[in-house]
Amino acid sequence: MNPLPKPLQDIRLSLLDLVAVREGGTVADALAIARRTAQHAEALGFTRYWLAEHHNMSGIASSATAVLVGHIAGATERMRVGSGGVMLPNHAPLVVAEAFGTLAELYPGRIDLGLGRAPGTDPLTMRALRRDRRETEDDFPRDVAELQRLLGDPQPGQRLIAMPGAGTHVPIWLLGSSLFSAQLAAERGLPYAFASHFAPRYLLQALDMYRHNFKPSAVLDKPYAIVGVPLVAAPTDAEAQYLASSTYQRVLGILTGQRGQLPAPVAGFMEGLDAQARAAITDFLACAVVGGPDTVRAGLQQLANATQADEFMLVSDVFDPALRLRSLDIAAAAMREPVPA
Repeated sequence: MNPLPKPLQDIRLSLLDLVAVREGGTVADALAIARRTAQHAEALGFTRYWLAEHHNMSGIASSATAVLVGHIAGATERMRVGSGGVMLPNHAPLVVAEAFGTLAELYPGRIDLGLGRAPGTDPLTMRALRRDRRETEDDFPRDVAELQRLLGDPQPGQRLIAMPGAGTHVPIWLLGSSLFSAQLAAERGLPYAFASHFAPRYLLQALDMYRHNFKPSAVLDKPYAIVGVPLVAAPTDAEAQYLASSTYQRVLGILTGQRGQLPAPVAGFMEGLDAQARAAITDFLACAVVGGPDTVRAGLQQLANATQADEFMLVSDVFDPALRLRSLDIAAAAMREPVPA
């Protein structure tokens, strides 16, 4: 059975930022670029701007996620800002509740708390973050429940109160790249975001599980799903493929354990790789949309039909910051214009 058409105009558009440090650039440059990008996304009408927690990676400057959420929220006016996500095994729930509770008091109605189940880093850094804690990914459901209690209204006899945090009801999102978080989000009646921008294999299966098993809750009466989309747009398909070579190089570095700063684009990069490397990159980026306006519009429409997503969370790693903003312009325009019959 063919999937039902999903009008692009019915899908919200948001951005996930890893705050990439570019070759030849600095962390300060990356932070300034993130600020300008968020302001541009808000002007385009994006719904939210999320920042991802990663540690011990020379090319990513978003490790202090809550600090950056405050920085971006302070630089914008209306758009929601949050984590995509905080890696909960790295943190005590009380500390997360206090940090995001403080953000919610500073920027009422604009803060999201996306939670990931994986540590998001290497074992050495994981031990450094957690010190002597014996927490694992298996404790994730319990920690999510504790965060819900700490951010909710204090109950009679509740001895542990997050201050700030209690009563802020910061929206909690569950993030994942497998079926575990989809099932948990469905059971708890929480919104769900699938990390198809780097792990697309279980996308459709996870969305189906989430929707089929969803139980309405006090925060959500029906399923709400975000789908991650790697996107590079340009005036022509050829230029978009050239600009996307920065992403292809970054992905190859991830796959080969040679992570680094975001590299400048290289003409003919994919064509210069062997078949196995090309296939690995293509598999990693199976949900990517790369091309000129018509190609982008068609690719987003195909993804909309396949996933029935409520929201697309773009990841756009373009080396030139100005061309990254142009990429977002093209994507936003594509979402407003119907695909030609």
